[in-house]
Amino acid sequence: MEPDDPQATDEVLLTERTGHVLVLTLNRPQARNALNPELKDAILQAMAEADADPDVRAVVVTGNGPVFCAGMDLKAFAGGAAFGGLTDFYKDGISKPLIAALNGPALGGGFEIALACDLVVASRTARFALPESRRGVIASSGALFRAMRALPLNVAKEMLITGAVLDADRGHQLGFVNRVTDPGGALAAALELAEDICASSPVSVAASLAAITAQHDAADATGWDLTAEAVERVTASDDIGEGVAAFFEKRQPRWTGH
Repeated sequence: MEPDDPQATDEVLLTERTGHVLVLTLNRPQARNALNPELKDAILQAMAEADADPDVRAVVVTGNGPVFCAGMDLKAFAGGAAFGGLTDFYKDGISKPLIAALNGPALGGGFEIALACDLVVASRTARFALPESRRGVIASSGALFRAMRALPLNVAKEMLITGAVLDADRGHQLGFVNRVTDPGGALAAALELAEDICASSPVSVAASLAAITAQHDAADATGWDLTAEAVERVTASDDIGEGVAAFFEKRQPRWTGH
């Protein structure tokens, strides 16, 4: 399923159908599959098309190379790229089951993709982290409320305010990861899980997911509002510029707290 040469195409998102399952592969391995506006738009389009296609019954999201997704592309951000609408995928979701097949580290926005999925399959090479606080920015795509829903509260807090790393086995012990595989096995196991879903009635699956989602609607709306307030506060600070500069200069940031 994975392309023999991830560099052989200029497409930032690869799509492949296997029966009723659509596989979306983040394809910016040279940038650790970091999210830039082009990749964001491609994900949004593919998700919308999958949602509208009655023949698609499950979607698997994975990544080319050793990293699933390193989150926002800070180079593109620092260069002034327009990231408007980046949270749309995380925010709206789709009616089809989403399975994250984590072949490697899922950092920042990459971890938030996994948090936005219904099920998670992870290779033992996978790692989860929210390093935004180390960069003077903030997790802005759902982690401020979804992390504490998927993980014990204190574990979520530690990840959000220290950048602590969680490995696949620990994620499984805590109930966030559905299945752990040997290195290189995440996509195959995710496809197995997707086929298992496809053996169920699509109507029953959609109705079950809709009922679960509806129970979180009000909390999510509040979560997005509070996230927007937090982003505004961080964006107005001096620390955000220092954090990004320190990242590129490969040094420890000198925080002012202002």
